[in-house]
This record gives sequence, structure tokens and C-alpha cells, in this order.
Amino acid sequence: MIHAAVDDYIPFIEYFIVPYLLWFAFIAVTFLWFFFHDVSGFYKMAAFLFTGMTIFLIISTLYPNGLDLRPVQFERDNIFVDMVKTLYKADTPTNVLPSIHVFNSIGVCIAISHNKTLSSRKVIHYGSLVLGISIILATMFLKQHSVIDVTLAGCMATLLYPVVYVRESRKVFRPKVTKHSVKKAMGD
Repeated sequence: MIHAAVDDYIPFIEYFIVPYLLWFAFIAVTFLWFFFHDVSGFYKMAAFLFTGMTIFLIISTLYPNGLDLRPVQFERDNIFVDMVKTLYKADTPTNVLPSIHVFNSIGVCIAISHNKTLSSRKVIHYGSLVLGISIILATMFLKQHSVIDVTLAGCMATLLYPVVYVRESRKVFRPKVTKHSVKKAMGD
């Protein structure tokens, strides 16, 4: 069972079901946009997300895990609580480490920030960051994930970022050396 002492201090806030469910559209819409508008960015984002999800599957296979954070009784009765109850029925609290919601949200935000078109549009750039952070918080406020799941997803994203994104930007331009370029450099 995954549990950190700080999990007990994080309140259940049912309104976070909205950003939690928006995650599905956030990932799908961004994935499709990159597919049709930025092939290079699409491959990087896909490599980042697919690698992370593969690591998640390996961890879940070798180290089956779960959590026991969900409330049994709810203080309020409203449509958001009803939505959370439906989520709880559909999504069991097993194999939660690391959080795919968190990892993929970080991955999509990184992809957007690396795309010149999307990052130059302030509403999209900052809107995606606000949505990504809201989704990450939602995983904890809905008691879907422990702080440990969230932290490990962030660590995994931090480790994969240089492999997928920084490696490409470190390529150094090396001009092709020819007889003509050497003669020109030497003043001939």
C-alpha cells in the first residue's frame, strides 16, 4: 500500500473532478494537434509518453501496488461527489505508482512549451500549465494518488526529459570541411 503521512493532511475536494476528467481531452487533443501540425514534436511527445507508460507497466508488474486513501463517506452530496463516486467504481485504487495522470500532464506541457506556435500563444501556453497543475493537484485532492505517486511521476519526467528533449538541442553544428572551405579559410 502506498501512503505518506502528508496524504492524511490533504483534504478531499470533489470539485477537482473537473480537471481530473479534463485530462482525457487534454491528452487526446494535444496528441492529435501534434500529429497533424508538428510531426517532429509529435514523435518526441509520443516517445516521452510511451516510454513513461511502459515504465509504469513494468513497475506495476514487478511491484503491484495500491492505496487506501479514498473516503468511505462524503461530507457533501452534490453532482461532483456523484461524479467522484462513478470514477471510484470505474477506476480501482490499484497500480497507482507512478501516476500516469501526472506524468502525461507533465509530458504534454513540455511538448507544448517546446512548440514555437503553441508556446507563443500565451493563452494556450499558460492555460496548459494551469490545467496541468490542476490535474496534478486533482489526483491528490480526489484521493486517487498519494504524494508518493505524484513525486515519482515528477521524478520520472525529470529523468526522461533530457533523454527525449535536451539531447536534440545539444547537437552542435559542424560545417562540412572541403578543400574549398580550407583554402578560403587560409586566404587562398
